[in-house]
Amino acid sequence: MNNSIPGICRSFACTLVIGTLPFATSAFASSAEWPASGKPVTIVAPFSAGSGADGLVRRLAQQVNKQTGVPVIVENKPGASTTIGADAVARAKPDGYTLLYTYVLTHAQNPHLFKNLSYDAFKDFTPILKVVDSATILAVNNTAPFGSTQELIEYARQHPGKLNYGSYNVGSTAHLNSEILMRNTGIDAVHIPYKGSADALVGLLSGDIHFAFVDTATAVNQARAGKLRLFGTATDERLKVLPDLPTLSEQGIQGLDVVGWQAIFAPGGVPEELAEQIAGVFRRALREPEVTESFESQGVQVSGTGPKEFAGIVRRDYEHWGQIIKALDLKLDR
Repeated sequence: MNNSIPGICRSFACTLVIGTLPFATSAFASSAEWPASGKPVTIVAPFSAGSGADGLVRRLAQQVNKQTGVPVIVENKPGASTTIGADAVARAKPDGYTLLYTYVLTHAQNPHLFKNLSYDAFKDFTPILKVVDSATILAVNNTAPFGSTQELIEYARQHPGKLNYGSYNVGSTAHLNSEILMRNTGIDAVHIPYKGSADALVGLLSGDIHFAFVDTATAVNQARAGKLRLFGTATDERLKVLPDLPTLSEQGIQGLDVVGWQAIFAPGGVPEELAEQIAGVFRRALREPEVTESFESQGVQVSGTGPKEFAGIVRRDYEHWGQIIKALDLKLDR
């Protein structure tokens, strides 16, 4: 029987306010006026401050403020596999002034991992914009007793249960990728979940964990600083920012050609015209050359896919991750 997992291609809050214009007294009148002058836009980030995704959303918020003059607030609400922040946005008024910036985890993975999820991934959200395509990279501490992916696998086979790996959330892509790696190579390692990517990085840098799948921005920055060794990308092709680093598929490990995304959602019920207007504002900011260059230098690929097409991507990835999670027999609230 083939137990391999198929691949797919594709706390406290920290708040940052970009801009200081006063509140406007008039309510949103029409989609053509979004964002209304002086009316703040709040972006909820369901992950820790200081993470790779946190840096991206704050740079994007800064550019939207620069172009519109409207205050843009980035509010971190980490915890519970992004469900705390997601639930806050799901309950917000669907007027376009409370948005969610999150990973693929929230809408494509959590619904399969949690039997009792506090939100409906489709009814409670309106897809706005796929900001970037992102991925994870298999990384190890510089003191790890192996120098390549194959040496890691051989070491794990010779020392079953002696290695541990970390992730920034139980059920996150980093967690699932490690489970796929173990299932498809026949190795065993102990999972150490952290409360966020910043904490997981500390664990990896200190040697408390032996390996982890980390986001591209973090991997690139830490490797440039000489603090991590990178073994392979969980992507269907090599990253432009790391052209000499082979994919894990190239190294003979199947099921890890997984391309994720980071994206903006609004609460459910946002009118189509307004969704398109919001997407247009953020797309213009995203495609400013200095923003694009900043993002892609960290290993993510700028997208800008709008509401209708992005909604189809969310549904597709929901179905793909459902198949993988079912094969792993992984549930977080049995």
